[in-house]
Amino acid sequence: MPGIRVLLISGVLALSLLLISACTPLVNYPGQPVLEPRIDNNHFVAGDGALLPVRSWLPVNKPVKTVIVGVHGFNDYSNSFAFPASYLIRYGIAFYAYDQRGFGSAPGKGLWSGVDAYTHDLSGFVHEIRNRHPDVPLYILGESMGGAVTIVMLTGNNPPPVDGVILVAPAVWGRETMPWYQRWLLAVASHTLPWLELTGSGLNNIPSDNLEVRKALHYDPQVIKGTRVDAMYGLTNLMDKALTQAEKLQVPALIQYGKHDRIIPKEPMLQMLEKMLPTSRKAFYEQGYHMLLRDMHREKPLIDIASWITDHNRPLPYGTADWNENQR
Repeated sequence: MPGIRVLLISGVLALSLLLISACTPLVNYPGQPVLEPRIDNNHFVAGDGALLPVRSWLPVNKPVKTVIVGVHGFNDYSNSFAFPASYLIRYGIAFYAYDQRGFGSAPGKGLWSGVDAYTHDLSGFVHEIRNRHPDVPLYILGESMGGAVTIVMLTGNNPPPVDGVILVAPAVWGRETMPWYQRWLLAVASHTLPWLELTGSGLNNIPSDNLEVRKALHYDPQVIKGTRVDAMYGLTNLMDKALTQAEKLQVPALIQYGKHDRIIPKEPMLQMLEKMLPTSRKAFYEQGYHMLLRDMHREKPLIDIASWITDHNRPLPYGTADWNENQR
């Protein structure tokens, strides 16, 4: 029996290696840089000429005191910031966001473009917004995947100058925090069935307690419902880097997370926080879900954002600092 067991295990490993070598995840890499990135009308024109739709929300009849660049989450797009931005402009905050490659109306919908593509696009976009508003503080607000892109970009080579970051449930669920079978399944599936689309239905991972928001996402054709396995593989590569490089983040940071978040688990969030500067501000929300800024209690984290931007040392009106105590 031991000999048969060894043969079976060897056979499974050999089959796995054969399957993994049979196919590779598709990456929709950008073209070669041919121009200087710029914002032209309602698009951000990336270095390779790709047109990434831009949305902006500006204060009415009051000066711009602060600028926020929003970076949306996986399978979402820039319209995800419609409510948060409309709320924050009352504080004199201008808000800009764009559709990342493969999402919304950007090119290559549903396809992953590689970590470098997302970080280079964000860097170029921030430079352009800084040029538009040279005399006011500029912050990046990264939600979920957007938070991971923000971390990797700011801890890479020659990041643009920013005054701070707001990371809302950042996607830092790297492989080191995943169970072995999940890592194995992802590796095998991404190299055998990279084109397979998964919906996540039946997992009961509710992203928000706001039913109207969930309905809107369901019926919005710009929101991706079926995710390619190789896109999930690419996202995991991004999350690996974000979790590893979080300790290098040197700018002031506000990190927001909800107790009921089932999209990004608590463990990698706590691991990320242990690596970050002790001056980073933690904000935990007892009633919060993954889509904190669109939940039923969304005004609380939004008020905290405005408060923190005004004074990084001021106690937050709502967010709780002790995550461990509140998540027992």
